[in-house]
Amino acid sequence: MNPWEKQTMIVTTTPSIEGKTITAYHGVVVGEAILGANVFRDIFAGITDIIGGRSSAYESSLMEARQTALGELESRAQAMGGNAVVGVDLDYEVINNMLMVSASGTAVTIT
Repeated sequence: MNPWEKQTMIVTTTPSIEGKTITAYHGVVVGEAILGANVFRDIFAGITDIIGGRSSAYESSLMEARQTALGELESRAQAMGGNAVVGVDLDYEVINNMLMVSASGTAVTIT
């Protein structure tokens, strides 16, 4: 593999990765994303796109927040020397009309 190619970091909810050996544990890593109050106004303004009880605007906002939180998680794991994250947990909280998505896991080195 070219040393300048970006390697894909494995991020999993499982405590191990089949076919890989964890050679080092680097500690807990967390990534967060917060959607502001205006997101909720935008979601309800777009209520007309609800079909069958689903809102594509809301789902899109949640997906973006989840991707942001997982991206931060990966960056922090890499900064700690890890090349994978195991035991990932995603949490969603509403705080003062804002939605917070939090991803946590353990940064590890695998071979």
